[in-house]
Amino acid sequence: MLLAGVCASAVATALFAGGPGGVEAVEGHSVRAEARFDVPGAADRSAALTYDRSLVPEGSWIEVRQHTAPGGPTTVRLKVAGMKPGHAYGVHVHQKPCGADPEAAGGHYQHRPSSDPHHVGPDNEVWLDFTADRRGAGAASARHDWGFRPGEAASVVIHDVPGGAGVRAACFTVPFGPVGGGD
Repeated sequence: MLLAGVCASAVATALFAGGPGGVEAVEGHSVRAEARFDVPGAADRSAALTYDRSLVPEGSWIEVRQHTAPGGPTTVRLKVAGMKPGHAYGVHVHQKPCGADPEAAGGHYQHRPSSDPHHVGPDNEVWLDFTADRRGAGAASARHDWGFRPGEAASVVIHDVPGGAGVRAACFTVPFGPVGGGD
């Protein structure tokens, strides 16, 4: 079940001012999306799917926010609730939307795409690893001087362990925004 829908909006894009030439320049791009996790194939077609209900129980919650400043950095923030208390998770932005098959989300989004294992890391990818507190809540954020290429970042995958790899425990489809900051 998608709670409060997926809210995506460009911040201050083409605001009409009161005077002549009343359009302001784009101030950046912001996205906010939240949902409750459900099992693949559920009738309500949630944007958040759990593949391992012991780590990401049905009904647990996720929120992802992205803000890309014009010509500046991109920040991605993650909040979760209802996870397995005390468990350490790995979380990364992935290339494709979620699907019933955990592999549907494709690989990690990389600023500089590479098959070299030395390019797998928090400098070239968006890592949002966290450890759930005693109530099952967690949060993380990542900031980069670069933005997403249009259409190449589409989900957040929660892995069973922190770091660069791990079994895919859950996935959340997020409408990440366009390219932002510099190289």
